Amino acid sequence: MRVKLLTTISFFTYQLSFSQTEKLINGKVLSQNIPLNQVDVINKTAKISTKTNELGAFSILAKAQDSLIFFYKDSFFSRLKISQENIIQNNIIVNIVLKPEELKEVVITKVEFDKVKVDADAVADVLIDKNGKNLFWNTGVSDNTIREALRVSFPLKGKQNKKIELDDDRFKKLALAYCPPDFFINNLKLKPEEKELFIKFCDADPKSKTLLENPNVLAVMDFLYLKNEEFKKLKKP
Repeated sequence: MRVKLLTTISFFTYQLSFSQTEKLINGKVLSQNIPLNQVDVINKTAKISTKTNELGAFSILAKAQDSLIFFYKDSFFSRLKISQENIIQNNIIVNIVLKPEELKEVVITKVEFDKVKVDADAVADVLIDKNGKNLFWNTGVSDNTIREALRVSFPLKGKQNKKIELDDDRFKKLALAYCPPDFFINNLKLKPEEKELFIKFCDADPKSKTLLENPNVLAVMDFLYLKNEEFKKLKKP
């Protein structure tokens, strides 16, 4: 009995140590069965990263329960939690959904309109009809209506030489570009109505400007998770 117990304990100890050992995991990233090149593969747990090659293949050190993030310039990032089965099979296939292509802005530089042709006889008919209904024009008796209103223009206060500062929404665009639509609700556990307020809260931090200078998906995510903890504390009564 004692021998069986020792054997069982040894087996579980071996399994635990095996599952905690990092192994080189191989995989491939596809989009509609087409291999994607230069996809960032990030082991968020181990803080290491690599990129896919022309065949969409990659290799990265990982262990069970590690969190892998896949980021491509034309898609939202995808997340995968490594299981023991992934380590045993050692052949991860990740399918990425590309963002819908946005239409480029069209700048109109010149607009030409057809010239309006004026019919002198038609204008004369309008004036005759208008004056025919005018009591003063026909009888000389005033009907107390204003015929020639003065055009008054009011000068603007001060000179309008200063440029109007537009809202800087660069961080908002960066966060929305790097994060899928459900990230703020499912991952950060925010309410839908809190999303806009949370982004403004993050934008108020000077560190957000540093992220704009050197965009990095891992750094942006870490920043959002950190600010989310501060945001939650502010909501507490």
